[in-house]
Amino acid sequence: MGGLHEECGVFGACAPCTADVAPLAYYALYALQHRGQESAGIVVNDDGVFASCRDVGLVNEVFPPQRLAALGRGNIAVGHVRYGTTGSDNKRNVQPILVNHYKGRMALAHNGNLTNSRELRQELESKGSIFHTTTDSEVIAYIIVQERLRAPSIEAAVSAAMDRIEGAYSLVLSSPTKLIAARDPHGFRPLCMGRMKDGTVIFASESCALDAIGAEFERDIRPGEIVVADKSGVRSDVSHCGTAPKKLCVFEFIYFARPDSVIDGSSVHTARQRAGAFLALEHPVQADVVIGVPDSGLDAAMGYARQSGIPYGMGFIKNKYIGRTFISPTQTMRESEVHIKLNPIRSAVEGKRVVLIDDSIVRGTTCRRTIRLLREAGAKEIHMRVSAPPFVAACYYGTDIDDPAKLIANNHTVEEIAQLIGVDSLGYLSLEDVVKLADNTQGGFCTACFGGGYPTSVPRDGGKDRFECKISEKEREEHA
Repeated sequence: MGGLHEECGVFGACAPCTADVAPLAYYALYALQHRGQESAGIVVNDDGVFASCRDVGLVNEVFPPQRLAALGRGNIAVGHVRYGTTGSDNKRNVQPILVNHYKGRMALAHNGNLTNSRELRQELESKGSIFHTTTDSEVIAYIIVQERLRAPSIEAAVSAAMDRIEGAYSLVLSSPTKLIAARDPHGFRPLCMGRMKDGTVIFASESCALDAIGAEFERDIRPGEIVVADKSGVRSDVSHCGTAPKKLCVFEFIYFARPDSVIDGSSVHTARQRAGAFLALEHPVQADVVIGVPDSGLDAAMGYARQSGIPYGMGFIKNKYIGRTFISPTQTMRESEVHIKLNPIRSAVEGKRVVLIDDSIVRGTTCRRTIRLLREAGAKEIHMRVSAPPFVAACYYGTDIDDPAKLIANNHTVEEIAQLIGVDSLGYLSLEDVVKLADNTQGGFCTACFGGGYPTSVPRDGGKDRFECKISEKEREEHA
């Protein structure tokens, strides 16, 4: 698949005493690299003294050994990997965001997208706030600081801020003495908690980050919950829990999350296999082999093969040194990368009827090139099955789909799409079955991008660059 973006991964660690928390953040962010490859950052807090390293690039590029060592030791760390859904990939938008204010310092990492960020930013600017980034994450930071000036504690300020901010947000933030994790009342984006053997409390976007550092998973942060960790222990504020219906982004299970993660009690790997099984029941076909597009199509392909009885095969070799195609910020870069990203295994597909499983079709450009590779490798027939329903609507909760006019499913029928991308048949997972992927009895998914309806009010301008500075010639003359 291609052309789809998710925004970031967050991490936090609170140790009982001064320790090497920076390496914990480093390895955890490595595990979360799939959630964002534009930039990375770590802030280490040593009893109120903050050390920061943030830059554009992959985790290993931003943190060579000497830069990681320069962060020093501390008792709290906050980390972030980013793909931006609001604001450009400019260095100024790298997180965690650092704020100095009247009552101390704060480092904040955010995963998600606010739906009322424009209104809040205009309100803040009208009162004299000066923004240094073009992200809605800075809006959140300013709202929390504003509330902190009149609240008795940082956790009370976060609670008050949650009464004002709307949309998707999983937050990890450090004050001089506390590490706080918070999740929006709908629970759009995942956030979990674990613990190291020495008592260090860990927060992360996905459980795979806990595994990477040897932390034991304890539980998911509840939608609407605020969890505070400091030297006195861990405590929770659930006053916002249950105030909105749960709406976890279903695409976390289809594509975004790593298959070894467990989100809200459900295995991502199992959910993707279940998607493949549903596809086999919904769209059966006579074929010789089932293959998946690496990486997120592989689990669904296994499920399709098991349900259908058609043998599973490895149809592609993926270049391990190329990141996810969708991460590249420009379409030109995405098109260049696909040629070196995948290579078909001719012996697995030549002369065969192939069932090709992928997680989605956005604009159709990437899958068209992938299918061409299979044709050139000698595939006799190609029957594509997609482990998600068609994209038909914009997402305002952290997935970079902001122009429905460019979505292929809005402009063509399924039969027309099949012809355009060059397959013999095409089948999508139904909206009815996509909400059955997780075996979590709590349920509750957001399916707005598939036409399932928006769980919140939508912004007037949801574009990624809505806060970018665009000055007309007339405005330049007026300000000259």
